Amino acid sequence: MKNNRIGFKLGLVIITVFLIVLLFLGFAIDRLFANFYYAGMRKETEDLTSHFTVMANSMDSISEQAMKTFAEFSDVSIFNILKNGEVILHSGVHDSSDRSFIRASDLYKIFSGEKVSLLYEDPAGIRYFVSGQPILDGGEITSALYVMSSTEQMEQSLAGVRNLLMLSGMGAFLLALGITWIIAQILSRPLLQLQSATRKIAHGELETRLEIKSKDEIGTLAEAINNLAIDLQRYRDTRQEFFANISHELRTPITYLEGYSKVVKDQLYETEEEKDRYLDIIYQEAVRLQHLVDDLFDLAKMEEGRISLVPDWIDLSELVEQAVMKVELKAKEKSLKLNFHPSGTASLVQADGKRVEQIVLNLLENAIRYTERGGIDVYLRFESVSVTLIVEDTGIGIPADELPFIFERFYRVEKSRSRQYGGTGLGLSIVKKLVELHNGYIQVSSTIGAGTRFEIHFVLQPETGEEST
Repeated sequence: MKNNRIGFKLGLVIITVFLIVLLFLGFAIDRLFANFYYAGMRKETEDLTSHFTVMANSMDSISEQAMKTFAEFSDVSIFNILKNGEVILHSGVHDSSDRSFIRASDLYKIFSGEKVSLLYEDPAGIRYFVSGQPILDGGEITSALYVMSSTEQMEQSLAGVRNLLMLSGMGAFLLALGITWIIAQILSRPLLQLQSATRKIAHGELETRLEIKSKDEIGTLAEAINNLAIDLQRYRDTRQEFFANISHELRTPITYLEGYSKVVKDQLYETEEEKDRYLDIIYQEAVRLQHLVDDLFDLAKMEEGRISLVPDWIDLSELVEQAVMKVELKAKEKSLKLNFHPSGTASLVQADGKRVEQIVLNLLENAIRYTERGGIDVYLRFESVSVTLIVEDTGIGIPADELPFIFERFYRVEKSRSRQYGGTGLGLSIVKKLVELHNGYIQVSSTIGAGTRFEIHFVLQPETGEEST
């Protein structure tokens, strides 16, 4: 939490955006007030010019004096100018010798009957609003009247407004800075929690869990990280258990192979029958070891996507019946009944016969391994567009909370009695992957103490080869 770079970056972005908005807003307000003051003063100056023009229409000594008095009272300067540029009347504080504001183009407009307005800055740096209008006598334009009004008071008012805007802007910026810091801390806290949790998970602390309960994207990400931690923890536990189990499974046949081969090699047997029995044990353990290695090899290929099917048109009913016959001896050794129930109109199925047989044998051997009394029923149901294979036993059953995981590699039910029941936790994982490779799906239901039921569904495909003939 010390180096909250996420919060700093987030706060920097927010305050930068706010500062840009504040600057644009301040500039807009400043322009709004400036335009308002300039427009008001322009109108005021033009109105004064109109009044002076009316007074100048009756140019006598009284009117001239009234104009001068009015100009001084209004704090403006007036110039009455003939067409040739001669000044016939001047009043006000502005220097009468400064006539640079009088431009020939403006005079031409005024003597053409137009009005002119301009913003002028004298040599001393004082700014004025200048308004020029024509003076009529008998319907003819006799001279031009210029009225100059200083912008000093207006600029002082604008300076006050700008100072107020500056103070307000600084106050708003400081307030926004504080609010932004609080918001950045609030928004970045979940991200820092996510960062801390992922680091712990990366360092192997897979029991780490996030307590973020929000329903937004952060909450979804936290939930995903929690699920990832759960999956990694389960994978680590099952992997450790798998290595322990596989070590035991390998150690047992290797011990038998080593022990009985030494007995045969050193001729420590008494009769040929005893020698044959030892050789038979060596053979059985070698087969068991080969089966374990084959399972591991098949699973590795399926995990890498390197296993390929060799599809052909097979008689699924005959294949399942032969698989049942192959495990019949194992079932009789445990006094279990093994029944096969085909139904529907049998038809050829396009599949890899060797892999389908592996699916059936794995399910049957698994059922026999975990069934102590009763029996196993195998159902094969042909329908119009699909075929269903069911293997149902009366074994120990699978706890409901473990059903979602039984197809995971290395996963084993009844961990406390895994040595008794054997197996490596690979069979069902291989079955599921082979079923999916055949574009099918497998379902399982189970009741503790009553048995387990596996259902496999395949989609039937038309026999294109036969249709073409």
